[in-house]
Amino acid sequence: MIIFYFLIFIFGLIVGSFLNVLIDRLPNGEDIVFRPSHCDNCRKQLKFFDLFPLFSFLLLKGKCRYCHKKIARQNPLVEIVTASVFVFIFSQIAVLEISLNNLIYLFYQLLVAGSLIVIFIIDLKERIIPDSLVFFLTAMTLIYRLVFLPQDLSVAILAAFGMSAIFLFLVLITRGRGMGLGDVKYAFFMGLFLGWPKILVAFYLAFLTGAIVSLILVMMGRKSIKSTVPFGPFLVVATFLSFYFGEVITVYFHKLLFRA
Repeated sequence: MIIFYFLIFIFGLIVGSFLNVLIDRLPNGEDIVFRPSHCDNCRKQLKFFDLFPLFSFLLLKGKCRYCHKKIARQNPLVEIVTASVFVFIFSQIAVLEISLNNLIYLFYQLLVAGSLIVIFIIDLKERIIPDSLVFFLTAMTLIYRLVFLPQDLSVAILAAFGMSAIFLFLVLITRGRGMGLGDVKYAFFMGLFLGWPKILVAFYLAFLTGAIVSLILVMMGRKSIKSTVPFGPFLVVATFLSFYFGEVITVYFHKLLFRA
């Protein structure tokens, strides 16, 4: 079994390397397939031996082979995070029996996780959530639910419309400060993906963590009271936590309320 975890980790590193390409190119509308990889500083085209995920970064001591400028730490960080998340997802599914449906479920979850990582970093850096990724996630989730979870589809669609309506209302009353239409579109996917009642957990977690982080940044002098922070990263983290730990979080808060 350990060999499978190792293979998933290596696969995650490779996927993470591709996610870095998406992160760098999607916001600018650049080609992500046929344009060769290059150094961001000297623009030198990289050779195949410069592109081994994580290992090339370590062997080159975090510097470009050609201009010796530092390589962005985003690259190894995204690769490690992707590999770790993939191992976690595999560990959740490995306890299930081996079947075609479970293999499809694993592939689907890995696609979702990779897309969420890209959205997290792009919104953090550029303050945008790419429509292409949100539409891809929404279409993929709709197809998956239609084929494998048709009994829950109507509830999930209601959760999607309900969540996006709430976010649209918030955007309108705040005039887009700290939240935009990209968050509204993402909220639709979030409702479709999580369904009921996990979407409520995600909604609570996103606003709670957003408020806490914003308060910490203000106290540290990194932001002012009137400053805004991108909300997409909080939505992504809330989506992930709610999907895998939603039941545990719900039970925990139910016990707190019951004791109160």
